[in-house]
Amino acid sequence: MDNTSSSELVTIFERTLQDCKQLYLSSAQLCIEKHPALIPEAPREFMQLMGDLHRGLLIKVYASMVSVEMRWTPPEARLAQVLFYHTWKQQVVGGDLRRAIEHVIAEGRDLKWYSLVRPFDQIAPLRNRFGELETIIMRAANLIAKVNGEISTAETDMLRYIQQELNACLRTVPLDEPSQHAQANQLGPQAIQQMQRDTAALHQSQVISESGVEVEEGNHDPEPSLDNALEELDRLIGLDTVKEEVRTLTNLLQLQQQRVEHGLPTTPISLHMVFNGNPGTGKTTVARIIGQIYGGMGILKQGHLIETDRAGLVAEYAGQTATKANKKIDEALDGVLFIDEAYSLVAADSEDPYGREAIQILLKRMEDDRDRLVVILAGYPEPMKDLIASNPGLRSRFNMQMLFEDYKPSDMGHIFEAFCTRNQFEIAAGTRAKLLLALHWHYQRRDEHFGNGRFVRNLFENSIRNLANRVAGVVPISKELLTTFESEDIDTAAVPARYWERVRAEETRFAVQCVGCENSSVIPADY
Repeated sequence: MDNTSSSELVTIFERTLQDCKQLYLSSAQLCIEKHPALIPEAPREFMQLMGDLHRGLLIKVYASMVSVEMRWTPPEARLAQVLFYHTWKQQVVGGDLRRAIEHVIAEGRDLKWYSLVRPFDQIAPLRNRFGELETIIMRAANLIAKVNGEISTAETDMLRYIQQELNACLRTVPLDEPSQHAQANQLGPQAIQQMQRDTAALHQSQVISESGVEVEEGNHDPEPSLDNALEELDRLIGLDTVKEEVRTLTNLLQLQQQRVEHGLPTTPISLHMVFNGNPGTGKTTVARIIGQIYGGMGILKQGHLIETDRAGLVAEYAGQTATKANKKIDEALDGVLFIDEAYSLVAADSEDPYGREAIQILLKRMEDDRDRLVVILAGYPEPMKDLIASNPGLRSRFNMQMLFEDYKPSDMGHIFEAFCTRNQFEIAAGTRAKLLLALHWHYQRRDEHFGNGRFVRNLFENSIRNLANRVAGVVPISKELLTTFESEDIDTAAVPARYWERVRAEETRFAVQCVGCENSSVIPADY
């Protein structure tokens, strides 16, 4: 395999590790936010538990693939370095790297597949995510097998074995009839208690380096990094105005810190914000990055993000809202509290005493914990404007607003391609034209419920279903068939036939502007 291909595989492997982490942590957040009754412990501890499981799973995958031939090549060692930095946040090289690989192979034998994927079987709200988890696991395993070039027979057998193990572990469990999967009979809290026992061994796992420093498996999330946060910001598709505003805010905060270092006075700046925008425009993602920026600059100790909405702050009965709201705010201390659809805190055209109580508690805590709490209110532009105008306390504290515009068709095309890259799909020549034209048709007819990024995700998933129907029964099946979207796969059911008659692909041209030189070129639809 040439160096370029090997480098690309390493990059995809890094992204796959991040996808695994994101799946586990977002699943934990879903349980914390929407199904708190399933969590018999503090949210932070449950988040840590899921982080431990994702690290153990990745070690299990690597150990399983590398151990089949009882040796590891330089490309496999490079993947090990990426894995160890992801799990331990420490660069491992030289003799330490060899010992670390030997260690994880030995530890991996004792890790059980079911113990590592248990939450996606035994916690009901997560069962519909097992397909995504299976995809991530098999992608990581395939990348390890491919990094040397040709996949050996032993590696093929191991890939098949892992798939069989996942099939046994991650069966769909009907919720309205008795389960036939014995391990799935436990209730959510009982399953989590078992998960805690499963991860105890992970915390005991250690790697000893030549310097005598113990690298322990456990909570090794990196300290918030300003550079990493800004790099992630730059990688976001679209959102040019928002990215510029975040950069300006960062520069302003750095200026403030530099003035303090030189003994100069500073002007107090409110860090609370209002994010105005329709669904799917990246508000939550940017909020998380801002938390990382604040953490990386030392403005907040952690910079973590806690998402909530009215249901997480407002109780249904008298006397309960204060307890509920304060508990949620406590979770966000030293980080960012992100309140989605914040205007729903106060029901329209009603007194809504519970909602108003929640707002007063929020305002008080923002003052009492002003050095430990940043609040971001988010939602549709017009209702957010009305909410801020309705309360003088909100007006005085939320004077920084950002507008998240709908994604343009070209942005949505880039998002679709990003989904393809992440999931190892390609778009055939000429298919991009149909995709862009379909996106343009939907964009012209959008309303505030359009969905933006979520719309693109649905389009991508429906296109996979269409591809599956197209290749069903095809013999022999090739990798190209399994990974290539053809024109008929793109979901255009909502687009009327007359639109395609008016815009024939062979007569269509696209104007493409170079980001660097800003020169434009006209290319045919089948480019």
